Amino acid sequence: ITQGNNKVYKAALYIRLSKEDGDKEESESVINQRKILEEYAKENNYHVYDEYVDDGFSGTNFNRPDFKRMIRDIENKKINMVITKSLSRLGRDYIETGRYIESYFPENEIRYIAILDDVDTFLDKNCDFVAFKNIMNDYYAKETSKNIKKTKNKKKKEGFYYITYAPFGYRKI
Repeated sequence: ITQGNNKVYKAALYIRLSKEDGDKEESESVINQRKILEEYAKENNYHVYDEYVDDGFSGTNFNRPDFKRMIRDIENKKINMVITKSLSRLGRDYIETGRYIESYFPENEIRYIAILDDVDTFLDKNCDFVAFKNIMNDYYAKETSKNIKKTKNKKKKEGFYYITYAPFGYRKI
């Protein structure tokens, strides 16, 4: 439980996915993220305080129930480490994500780790490349949204009836 600086880490495993997997109770990506985070915590002897899962929530804002719960636990000093699979799982809004990594976490003595992006704020205090990755994550979210809108508009112009639910008395096939 004690690591390099003799500090005992109480880790939050944060998992996020923006689109739900149909009728499954929990999406495959969430299951895979959990497995990666649990194995990483175990390999590094980090005590996991709790797991925070926002399945079906966009990374373009931080108005997510379990993210808010994690922030409350940070403020109540229950955790001092946040681990995500990648930077994009924390968030895709580069300004807010950067604010958390560069200001909020250090001010609250939180060690942040993004496993696949090789980010560890304890080992590399500067994390200069993090800003660039966050910009790319933000760009990806905006491009995806733009492309989805273009596809929907194209289908409408081509005469496709584009709604989620069938009108009353009809059913989609």
